[in-house]
Parts: sequence; structure tokens; C-alpha cells
Amino acid sequence: MQLEDYFNFLAPNDIRITGTRIAIEHILYEYIHCAKSPEAIAQQFHTVTLEQIYATILYYLHNREEVEKYLADWLDYTLKAESEYDKNPPAVVVRLRKLKAERERVQVSK
Repeated sequence: MQLEDYFNFLAPNDIRITGTRIAIEHILYEYIHCAKSPEAIAQQFHTVTLEQIYATILYYLHNREEVEKYLADWLDYTLKAESEYDKNPPAVVVRLRKLKAERERVQVSK
């Protein structure tokens, strides 16, 4: 089995672990940025085997420059999307926030 067999390369910005819907950035974020062990990551992602997690880490180590760019692009996209969402939340979110603020005002005035 080749290392790449562990992954589905759906697009340049979308690499998934074979047999799952989990993208490599989710595993690598936990490993790199949260300093979680592969065993801890396996407990968090129940559809991914420990072998797949180690394969993801190995893929990162073998392709560090390429994967670091992939991760940087993903983080940039995620931060921009969160910012845009915060600026323009769906109407239901605006309504729920108003209801929450109203309840908090009522509780404080009691």
C-alpha cells in the first residue's frame, strides 16, 4: 500500500482520509496546533483509525512545505468565513441573539 492510498484527493484544497468524510486539515490542526497525540486525536475522531492518523502525520512530514501551504490556505479561508458570518449572520441567529439579550435584561431587572 502506498501512503497516498490513505487519502482521496478531491481537489487541490480538499484532501480527505479514505473511507471517511474527514479532511486532513482537521487531523493536522489537532496534531500541530493543539499538540495532541495521535491516540488523543483517535478518541476525538471516531471514524478515523489510529493507522489513518499516523498516515496523515507521515504524509505531512513527507510533504511538509506543500501541506503547510494547504493548511495556511485552509486557516485563512476559515478565518475569513467566520469573519463574514459574524458580519452578516443569518436572520435566525440575529433573532436568537435579540431574544437572549432580552431574557438577560429581564433577569437582571428582577
